[in-house]
Amino acid sequence: MTVNRSVLGRPLRSVAFDVLVSGVVVLFAVAGVVAQPGGAKATLVGCAMAVALLFRRTHPSAVAATVAVLALVQVVAGWGPLAFDIGVLIALYSVVKYADRLRDGVLAGVVAGVGVLLAASQTVSNLAWWATAVYFGLVTGGVWLAALNVRTRRLYVLTLEERAATLEREREAEARAAVAGERARIARELHDVVAHSMAVMIVQADGARYLLDRDPQTAKAAVKVVADTGRQALEEMRRLVDVLREPSPPEPAAGPGAAGDPDGGGVAEPERRRPAVAELPALLDRFRDAGLRVRHTVRGEPPALPPGLDLTVYRVVQEALTNALKHAGVGADVTVTLDHDPDAVVVRVVDDGRGRPPVAPAPSGGHGLVGMRERVGVYDGSLTAGPRPAGGWQVEARLPLPSTPGTEVIAA
Repeated sequence: MTVNRSVLGRPLRSVAFDVLVSGVVVLFAVAGVVAQPGGAKATLVGCAMAVALLFRRTHPSAVAATVAVLALVQVVAGWGPLAFDIGVLIALYSVVKYADRLRDGVLAGVVAGVGVLLAASQTVSNLAWWATAVYFGLVTGGVWLAALNVRTRRLYVLTLEERAATLEREREAEARAAVAGERARIARELHDVVAHSMAVMIVQADGARYLLDRDPQTAKAAVKVVADTGRQALEEMRRLVDVLREPSPPEPAAGPGAAGDPDGGGVAEPERRRPAVAELPALLDRFRDAGLRVRHTVRGEPPALPPGLDLTVYRVVQEALTNALKHAGVGADVTVTLDHDPDAVVVRVVDDGRGRPPVAPAPSGGHGLVGMRERVGVYDGSLTAGPRPAGGWQVEARLPLPSTPGTEVIAA
């Protein structure tokens, strides 16, 4: 069972405290109904102040103005300071603490200062007029400063709460962005693995089907390539599934720049090993087994690439060769060139388009070039792809090294 601890949208404790404060003011007003100047009329003024104080938290400026008017009525009537005038101090405290703008509190303080002078002028005392004014001023000024201190602390706490809420929203936004980025990365990896492996397997399976009777040995070799490619694809898929099943983020790395981390921030776990440029010969051999005549040329001194950039170079070559196998066909001549400039790595994959067209061309999802552009764009690189005047297709990617800005490449 839930107990309702609010009244008219306000906390029950606050309402109870305000009722108690107003009750004290009413008590002072009623207690002096016989002896105080003004009698019952003054008591009515005091009760009106008490009623106004019930709304001191929600409408502090209006309450302060109402109490000030009632106090002015008291001064004009010549009743002098009375016990229920404690309501004036309470209203002053409330407007300084709760008003939306501090200038309302400053204005209330000025009005209270004028009231101090008027109250001192009507006070019957053995002390000098100015001494009474100083006493009233000290009390009023103390109340005003106390309220200002509480206001400052309250606003400070509200600022901290707002900052904490903002940080929480930023963390949630960063988490959502990280999830989206990870999903995009996994989608690219899935496309690279599936498109490459399926293209090789389809071509080899078609070849084995037509050579099974005429050349059993070649057909057996093609079937072996299908099996080996399928195993490799299955292993890559398992690695990606392991990433999806990861229950919590990996532990922080020992230091920046460790090998295997695509961001250069940690040591790669064995099950998350990623292909690299050093593994290109094995990749090219698989495509040669699939029927492409691949030549590989490296120019310049290969630099040490960050892991993420290393993976991007590998995936660009893989995707370009996959497209050549699917569209140029078995027997096409393909040249893979890696140019290592001082400021960039240029990947160029060119086919002559003169291979044997596949029996049943694999459908294209249209994500290969998009994926390559996304990968290259992450490193401020540029990608051009298109047909060659002499026939065939060319893919060229320029990937700036981390210390240099990217530049555009003009399509061949």
